[in-house]
Amino acid sequence: MNASRARIVGALLALALCTVLGSGCSSLEPSAGKEEAAAAVAGPGADLQSAYLRVIKDVLPSVVQIRASGSLGSGVVYDGDGHIVTNAHVVGDDKTFRVTTANSQDPLTASLVYSYPEQDLAVIKLDGVPGGLKAARFGDSEKVQVGQIVLAMGSPLGLSSSVTQGIVSATGRTVSEGSDGGGTGATIGNMVQTSAAINPGNSGGALVDLSGQVIGIPTLAAADPDLGGSAAAGIGFAIPASMVRTVADQIVRNGRVTDSGRAALGVTGRTVLDSSFRPAGVAVVEVRGGSAADRAGIRPGDVITRLGDTDITTITSLSEALAADRPGQRMPVAFVRDGGRRTVYVTLGEQ
Repeated sequence: MNASRARIVGALLALALCTVLGSGCSSLEPSAGKEEAAAAVAGPGADLQSAYLRVIKDVLPSVVQIRASGSLGSGVVYDGDGHIVTNAHVVGDDKTFRVTTANSQDPLTASLVYSYPEQDLAVIKLDGVPGGLKAARFGDSEKVQVGQIVLAMGSPLGLSSSVTQGIVSATGRTVSEGSDGGGTGATIGNMVQTSAAINPGNSGGALVDLSGQVIGIPTLAAADPDLGGSAAAGIGFAIPASMVRTVADQIVRNGRVTDSGRAALGVTGRTVLDSSFRPAGVAVVEVRGGSAADRAGIRPGDVITRLGDTDITTITSLSEALAADRPGQRMPVAFVRDGGRRTVYVTLGEQ
């Protein structure tokens, strides 16, 4: 699936506020007392509204706005030491940033700790930790369920501390991000799909459940080719919290990612076409010495057509298949060599 980054490259936004009174609403009689008024306001959604308000009050102070030299995005306070996790495409090539918290309009300065474009994650650190800085709580991605209500918090279109609402539409999505316009080109597995609006500037913010836990980092919005590549409404993707913790913990502890957890064959390749000019596989251009492919006997010139149970037609499909696997898995790889079809078993390595 193609996806576009939820980012902002500069826009002028005019806000028109209006109040509309629905013709189907009934009003309280002037004689109605406070009890009747309270009963009229209360309804089936009162408990849900209270949950929304409670979660927003609890989590929004942990969501910040990040301004880099060429982009504007969001971030989530990771710990009390001033570490903030965000997307790699938000920080870009910058080393210093201006950060605005939910409780202050005065920007703070922050510096890059490490950027990991392969998973589109990065950690920056505030140069000075303000009093009252509150770290978010990150949940368990394995407990995320389709249909549960979620809130997306961030700075869409530069509107800081904004909240949108939706549900978890799916889990376990593998999505490839474009590499144009500053994108990382990452292929990210196990993403959370949500109907909560993910707009430019939401990247790096928080996707939160009603217990107040961050279950993902909003990163991508699906692109609709029928709309000229514009964002498709109601289809956004967030990096799962468990992966965020895995990457961020290593960066905070070691200053870099030492264990990616991402499977690799150890080849570089290119998409090849069949006689009808349709994608037909990945031609191996180079095999890294000592890699999984090297140990299995795969050579330059081989055309990979299948990995495990997944047909491979393009370099993107190979990346997506690997993103869904884990290092150490043993699986068959089918390929064509000198016109003949072969299959070998490969124990996947790590990126």
